[in-house]
Amino acid sequence: MAGKSQDLTGLQKASILFIVVGPERASKVFKYLKEDEVEQLTLEIANTKNVAPSLKDEVLDEFYEVCLAQQYVSEGGIGYANDLLEKSFGAEKAREIIGKLTDSLQVRPFEFVRKTDPSQLLNFIQDENSQTIALILSYLSAGQAATIVSALSPEKQADVAKRIAQMDRTSPDTIRDVEQVLERKLASLVNQDYTIAGGVDAIVEILNTVDRGTEKHIMETLEIEEPELADEIRRKMFVFEDILSLDDRSIQRVLREVDNNELATALKSANEEVQTVIFNNLSKRLVTMIKDDMDFMGPVRLKDVEEAQQKIVNIIRKLEDSGEIVISRGGGDEIVV
Repeated sequence: MAGKSQDLTGLQKASILFIVVGPERASKVFKYLKEDEVEQLTLEIANTKNVAPSLKDEVLDEFYEVCLAQQYVSEGGIGYANDLLEKSFGAEKAREIIGKLTDSLQVRPFEFVRKTDPSQLLNFIQDENSQTIALILSYLSAGQAATIVSALSPEKQADVAKRIAQMDRTSPDTIRDVEQVLERKLASLVNQDYTIAGGVDAIVEILNTVDRGTEKHIMETLEIEEPELADEIRRKMFVFEDILSLDDRSIQRVLREVDNNELATALKSANEEVQTVIFNNLSKRLVTMIKDDMDFMGPVRLKDVEEAQQKIVNIIRKLEDSGEIVISRGGGDEIVV
């Protein structure tokens, strides 16, 4: 097999690598591959007759470089890897290695940003437009994103939250453009597959992590600008099973507002842990009455159960808004003693 390594496909490079390392080492790697990958590699190895020594060396060097880059990425992110590779191989070679790494191992977009302290990142992106900020936050952890959202100006918070919730698919070109602004030293950092980020679940996770004041401002703004979106977010922000996160005194306060028939219906599909926590905060007489109601009502439509649970969730949120109970959350809530 003549030519240079850059002219070979990934499959051809892999077959040469397995030939070079020998059957004993190759067999240890094979057990981690999928059946169709093993078949393709086996066929390619069988069809590989003569490989020039220089080509073997090129493939081995490339494999070593990508492994080294991956080690650096694991230690400190792509920016850290790029810096070390630049010192060892020069800027141009470093960009080439990073490009191979992200293409072959599909490094997550904005991986280098995920390694950055949120307070430092805030200074970097706070003047960007809301859509750009939303794109970046969609790839961060909920904790990082919550820190940044909380520090944004009030008028920008709700706009960014709305854009995250409504985000679906983002083109590789757009991601690449934003990445290049954040990390000018690096070239192309993403593969060509469309990546999915953001969405309602993403903003729900962020809002469940920010402080109550930030969450309240965002939700109040969304209720005016995007009422349907606000309803969808609110339904997901605190589910019935989250009652486990309340202390006993808060649970008892909530239960005083709940109709016994609604509670019996809500508990029909609740897991044993939720039932136990609720029953532990009721009198023995009430527990017996509710259990009897649950047995007497027989099968109940799931829709009716979900509606009853949502009514209880609404009571919980109402009591939280009035300051009568506290839902444990991150991002700066005060400890109540």
